[in-house]
Amino acid sequence: MPESTGPDGLDGGAGGGLAPRLVLRPHELVVGARVVVRHRLADGSAADALGELLDADAEHLVVGTRRGPVVVRRADVLAAKGVPPPPRRRAAPHLAVAPDDLERVMAEHWRPLERERLGEWWLRAAQGFTGRANSCLAVGAPGTGLADALARVEAFYARRSLPPRFAVVHAAGTLGAGTPLADELSARGWRVDTPTVVMTAAVDDLPAATEVPLPTGCTLDRTPRPDEDWLGAYHYRGGAAVPPAGRAVLVSADEQVFVRVRDGDRTVAVARGSLSPGWAGLSAVEVAPSHRRRGLARRVLAEVADWARAAGATSAYLQVAEANGGARALYGAAGFTVHHGYHYRLAP
Repeated sequence: MPESTGPDGLDGGAGGGLAPRLVLRPHELVVGARVVVRHRLADGSAADALGELLDADAEHLVVGTRRGPVVVRRADVLAAKGVPPPPRRRAAPHLAVAPDDLERVMAEHWRPLERERLGEWWLRAAQGFTGRANSCLAVGAPGTGLADALARVEAFYARRSLPPRFAVVHAAGTLGAGTPLADELSARGWRVDTPTVVMTAAVDDLPAATEVPLPTGCTLDRTPRPDEDWLGAYHYRGGAAVPPAGRAVLVSADEQVFVRVRDGDRTVAVARGSLSPGWAGLSAVEVAPSHRRRGLARRVLAEVADWARAAGATSAYLQVAEANGGARALYGAAGFTVHHGYHYRLAP
């Protein structure tokens, strides 16, 4: 029998029967995501397959459960959805999730234009828009020797005329020294770039918009897609405009919201919220220099938190440069705590 879903399942009825409300979310059936699929068996009963979605085509889904792969005909699917990774220890979900599992969650909030598997690693490319979308996410095992894996990563990026880049995950305040990948990259002269901390919070602990008033003369709106004014106020890499590939990445999550504060006709603060099962992400927070220290960053954070609560998310995350002490203090005051760190490694 496929693995039982337990508390992450599809709201089973009494005695293991089908729930009165079945949930079918096909947009969450992304290869590599953790899912639960309720399906009809040959004898007319039903079972749940819980695990990583290994493959999906027009006819079948393949779910990697603890007992092995389960092949489900799409015609037999009764309900399906994505589910958060399981906790690795007793604690609130935003604290108990393992760093590698949280990295997999975050990867679904910022999907690249191209993504290929190398064992459990993800090779990601998006025409150079952001390190997150143009780096090898090296969590888990590559399924081959380390030297061969490095050669394959270099070849992947060379074919796309992009610099080879790794995202190396580690405990906060370290650079992963003592781990095989970090040590091998150091030995080969790959340089450290952009040490970053990942911070998490319980969504219910974050401030509400009603607690953070807007400055006089300012207005706020939320939209499901960014317009030209929003895009014009968001910069990356020290002021670069968002390229076409970036526009695709910004709307790549299961669902997202774009928050904007205006002062008159001018957009002076923006933020992006994103959703996956159980999780909300906060990204692309930017406040115009002329309007800083007026509470706008805290207000757009609160707007994303309100949106996440309404959508049923229980945990939230964000990523911030380790050296950005001001932003880390702001997020800490709002309820976020440091979960783990990562940094990029660039080929010499």
